[in-house]
Formats: sequence, structure tokens, C-alpha cells
Amino acid sequence: MTLQQLSQVKRWMVMHSSRHPVEMAVWNGVLMLWMLGFMGVPGVLLIKAWTALPLCFGAWMLPMAYTGGRRRLHQQGRLRCDWLTAL
Repeated sequence: MTLQQLSQVKRWMVMHSSRHPVEMAVWNGVLMLWMLGFMGVPGVLLIKAWTALPLCFGAWMLPMAYTGGRRRLHQQGRLRCDWLTAL
């Protein structure tokens, strides 16, 4: 995902937060883990904690995995996802 796509989803969440408070909380958690993964890489490299590097990479990929999973569930009709229009 690009930074613009992340921003568009966040903007949609803020605009519809009164109707979708849980979804906004989950998205904030996904963004928090993404940022921790992104910012954790320099720390992992500095202290040479190589076992934590895959966790950072996984957290860095989390927004793409989350939106992909939500898109797949929406297409299958198992979960309604209104914010997909923001992408």
C-alpha cells in the first residue's frame, strides 16, 4: 500500500468514526503495529537482535495483509467492508 492509500483509509475512518468505532480502533491498531515494525528495524539492526527482524517485517506488511483479507471477505459476502471504496 502507498502512503496515500493509508491516508485515504484513515480519512474515511475519521469521517465515519461515529458509525464504525470498532473498525476505526482496529485500523488504528494496524497502523500502530505498522509504525512499530517500520521504526523497529533500526533498533533491531543496532542491537543485533536478528530474531526480531521477521516480526518487524511482518508488522510492516500488516496493512497490506489486513486490507487484502478484508477485500477477500467482502467479495465472498462474509463481511461488509464499506471503506474499500477509499482505496
